[in-house]
Amino acid sequence: MSSSFFIENKDTVISGRDESVAIVSGTDANHRLLVILLALKEKYKDDLLIVMRSYLEKPRTTVGWKGLINDPDIDNSFQINKGLRISRQLFVDLTTRGMPLASEMLDTISPQFFSDLLSVGAVGARTTESQLHRELASGLSMPVGFKNGTDGSLGVAIDAIGAVRHPHHFLSVTKPGVVAIVGTVGNEDCFVILRGGTKGTNFDAKSIAEAKAALQKAGVRERLMVDCSHGNSQKDHRNQPKVAAVLAEQIAKGETAIMGVMIESNINEGNQKVPKEGKEGLKYGVSITDACIGWDDTESVLASLAEACKKRRDIINQSKATGGN
Repeated sequence: MSSSFFIENKDTVISGRDESVAIVSGTDANHRLLVILLALKEKYKDDLLIVMRSYLEKPRTTVGWKGLINDPDIDNSFQINKGLRISRQLFVDLTTRGMPLASEMLDTISPQFFSDLLSVGAVGARTTESQLHRELASGLSMPVGFKNGTDGSLGVAIDAIGAVRHPHHFLSVTKPGVVAIVGTVGNEDCFVILRGGTKGTNFDAKSIAEAKAALQKAGVRERLMVDCSHGNSQKDHRNQPKVAAVLAEQIAKGETAIMGVMIESNINEGNQKVPKEGKEGLKYGVSITDACIGWDDTESVLASLAEACKKRRDIINQSKATGGN
């Protein structure tokens, strides 16, 4: 299953003992995207740890389609039971093919249905401060990334990691759906995701250095994932390759704090609203949530990041050979 893939690598990638770059790429999980990602996963296996971004639920600032679980028929019928079954089967199909999966922990119940199929989880900017989500993450058997606040503040994500490392007890539900008191042992494999915010971007070298210093001061592992979308793209999907290029340049110069990159990508670029005729009128391979870069741009981004990773590894190996001088 997918969960074993990242878990086998978490002690090396997240800790820094392996300088491969974790790539979380994709948006709305689909089988065509799977075929393409599997090929790239094999092509760049020595340098990139590719995970499919497969978000089943979509947080909304106001209103809109909330994802496959909430409304699987995309017609406001909200057949959530059907959505849960379809979503789990999709994840089983994807993981059976060998693709590791990443998803956002948007609520505290649905992970009971999917966590065994996930390699990495994420807690969004709106919920990083939520005690419920911190408690949930403390009991997940996978690495979990916490995004900085919507204003760009890093402190809330660092506080979250500090809280999640400790055991917690709280009310939750068991896999059969029975309310229970849950005890966790804590999760040491958490990290910060820099996604920019209303106060500006945070993917440049200065921002990375400031984040490293803040993590060090808090006694947290100095390893970061950077989201090329959202605030860092200034909410323009076409800026994602530019963000990735800046990150690749830093990695190629030996920056070890950047352990992962998150990209919103799909077969075709842009996004679309649900048409009046429903899902039958949707354009193929175009996101119905966040706007994405298309596959040509995605391949170029992955190629540049793989090359940057090679250069970083060479710098590190040379430093080791000369005793760090």
